[in-house]
Amino acid sequence: MSEPNPTPGIHHVTCVAGDPQRNIDFWVETLGLRLVKRSINQDDPSTYHFFFADAEGTPGTSMTFFPWEDLQQGKVGSGQVSRTAFRVPEGSLDYWEERFDEHDVDYDDRVERFGETVLPFRDPDGLPVELVEVEIPDDDPTVPWTEFVPETAAIRGFHSVTLWLADPDPSMDLLRTMGLEEVGTEQA
Repeated sequence: MSEPNPTPGIHHVTCVAGDPQRNIDFWVETLGLRLVKRSINQDDPSTYHFFFADAEGTPGTSMTFFPWEDLQQGKVGSGQVSRTAFRVPEGSLDYWEERFDEHDVDYDDRVERFGETVLPFRDPDGLPVELVEVEIPDDDPTVPWTEFVPETAAIRGFHSVTLWLADPDPSMDLLRTMGLEEVGTEQA
């Protein structure tokens, strides 16, 4: 068996939302991601599939949603992604807290995790999301969309996802097969 090619990171994350217009307004106008594609759910053609990403839809920046208005709000539990974190430039969290205040976004105090500053918040449907301040390298492949958020604060793709797992071993095996490695853990 040949060695696997390393996976460069998370390609996209898909979630469920409620009201379609509220979903677009939040992810575009509040968070500053571009609606790069509006499609349909192949398993339920009466449902939209929205793709939000950087200006060019660069892999590793795409958050996608299936909006279903009449569903009961989900609960985070074992066996799923419990929160999705995005990279933002160092020094931009003050901007984001002010923006969240202006747009009535529900957010928590900053926390330190693995030596990085994290701003946890929730989208209008209660989805846990985080912004993580990082140094953006000069050769970063993402292309910020600056229609609503300045480049100095723009989301620059995924930082990480947090998994809640009763048994992490199968997921760890898959990640190793994909060429990834564990760099740290955090107790729930």
